[in-house]
Amino acid sequence: MALTRLHEIHARRFGRNLGVGLCLLAFVALVFGLTIAKVSGQGATEGFDHVLRPDMVPPAAEAPGE
Repeated sequence: MALTRLHEIHARRFGRNLGVGLCLLAFVALVFGLTIAKVSGQGATEGFDHVLRPDMVPPAAEAPGE
């Protein structure tokens, strides 16, 4: 029996490995795309840490007649 002869199980295994590899590649591309979209956003990059920051409080409106 020659060592280069492929059995039909090798072809099935290759197809399954190719499918898993493509799914993994798609997942990595999705995570990379979401990361780039979040990092390159125009808004503030500060996280929500349950602390009131003065720069996030809107300025108080002046009352009429003052």
